[in-house]
Amino acid sequence: MAKTKIRLMLFSIGAVGYGLIELMWRGYTHWSMLGAGGICFMSFARIGERMKNAGLVLKAAVGGTIVTAVELIFGIIFNIILKKNVWDYSKMPLNIGGQVCITYSFLWTLLSIVCIPLACGVSKKLTTRR
Repeated sequence: MAKTKIRLMLFSIGAVGYGLIELMWRGYTHWSMLGAGGICFMSFARIGERMKNAGLVLKAAVGGTIVTAVELIFGIIFNIILKKNVWDYSKMPLNIGGQVCITYSFLWTLLSIVCIPLACGVSKKLTTRR
């Protein structure tokens, strides 16, 4: 399968998956979070590809950092610039402008432990598909 199609499939899986996680966690989501989820799931596959020999804990730390960075960028765009008020972590400990916080960064790292192998498996399956 062509790389563009594989990336589109990974993006789509991440978008739907993250949307479902948000619906279960908060009871609602915003369309922008589908984009963030898609980008993150594509990144998880890339982490697995680029860090083949690294342990899962290190991969998860990188994954959690990437998700936090995506969340910060989306927060600046959608919450601050566009004033959509998608989320607000300002009451959470160790937050940066209410856009990211240590608690969710830790949760993103835990989620990465599951999602990196999943994204790698999906990517590998799509790559070997004829």
